Amino acid sequence: MKIGFAGLGVMGGPMARHLVQAGHEVAGFNRTSDKARAWAQASGGRFAATVAEAAAGADLLILCVGNDDDVRQVVTEALPHLKAGAIIVDHTTTSARAAREMSALAAVQGCDFIDAPVSGGQAGAENGQLSVMVGGEAAALDKAEPVLMAYSKAVKHMGASGTGQLTKMVNQIAIAGVVQGLAEAVHFAQVAGLDTDAVYDAISKGAAQSWQMDNRWKTMAEGRFDFGFAVDWMRKDLGLVLDEARSNGAHLELTALVDRFYAEVQAMGGSRWDTSSLAARLQARNGRA
Repeated sequence: MKIGFAGLGVMGGPMARHLVQAGHEVAGFNRTSDKARAWAQASGGRFAATVAEAAAGADLLILCVGNDDDVRQVVTEALPHLKAGAIIVDHTTTSARAAREMSALAAVQGCDFIDAPVSGGQAGAENGQLSVMVGGEAAALDKAEPVLMAYSKAVKHMGASGTGQLTKMVNQIAIAGVVQGLAEAVHFAQVAGLDTDAVYDAISKGAAQSWQMDNRWKTMAEGRFDFGFAVDWMRKDLGLVLDEARSNGAHLELTALVDRFYAEVQAMGGSRWDTSSLAARLQARNGRA
C-alpha cells in the first residue's frame, strides 16, 4: 500500500519502519523535519516535508502524534490530499470525543477514520508487538488490519467510533493502579530490610505476577527511571480518563489519587521519567532517593 505516516517519535518511528520492512511505500512526516529526514535515511522510507505531501494519493494515513489538537490539525490538513476511500488510522491516545469528530469529518470527504490507540510502549513498537484497540467501521478495519499487523501482535475491534479510545482509557486505569501497588510493594520490602531480588523470586510466579512486576520491579528497587513511557504522557492520558469519568459518572478514586502522585513526581523533576517512578516519590519520602 501507499502509506502516509505522521509522527515519527519513539513510537511512530519504529512503527513506520516496520511498514517499510513489510514492503509498503511509506512517506514519513514529523513536525521536526530533521527527525523525519533521519527516519527516512535509516529506514528506506520517503521523507515528507508536509502533511499534505505525506497524504498525497495515500491509501492509508497513519497518525501517531501528541493530543486531540494535533490530530485535528493533521486530519484537517491531510483530507484534501487523500484519495476517496482512503483510511485514516489514528494511534494517538485522545479523547473519545475527538475520535468521533474526526470520523464525521473524514466521512464528509469520503474517507474512513478509525481510532486505534496502542498498548505496549516503546519496546512493543520496536519489536512489532503492540496491542491495538480499534473504534470505527469494521469494514475499514478489515482493510487496514493486514497493514497494522506489521507492528502489532493483536488488533481488536471494540465497536463504533470512540470505543478504541475508551478502551485505552480502561488500559491506563488498570496500569495506574498496578504501578502504584507495585511501587508500594517495593518500598515496603526495602523498608522492611528484605532482599528485593529474593522477594521478586518468591512472589513473581504467584497471584501478584504482572507485566509491570516482571519488567519494572528490579528497576524500581534500583531507583532507575530514565526510560520508558514518560510521566508527562501518563498524566495526559489520565487527564483524558478523568474528564471522561466526569462525563459518564464513573467513580475513579484510585486513578485520581495516582494522578496526583504523578503530579508530585513531575514536581520532583521526573516529567520524562518512566511511569514506574511512582517508586521515586516513596523513596524520596523515606530518604532513599
